[in-house]
Amino acid sequence: MKSWQIVRLVAGTFVLLSLALGVQGSPLFVSEWWLAFTAFVGANLLQSALTKWCLMESIVGKLGVERG
Repeated sequence: MKSWQIVRLVAGTFVLLSLALGVQGSPLFVSEWWLAFTAFVGANLLQSALTKWCLMESIVGKLGVERG
């Protein structure tokens, strides 16, 4: 996998997990505050699209994953 694929995988996983923990109808519901984490991930995706820089991609790159 290339770094951009891992970033999207992690972001998608975080969004789905935080929705599962933050939506009251979910069997995994913990608190509605988990929806703030969903907003945080979305804000980071928006920021990376506008600035062309992503912290997660930098971290993954330093771990030796091929940049793509």
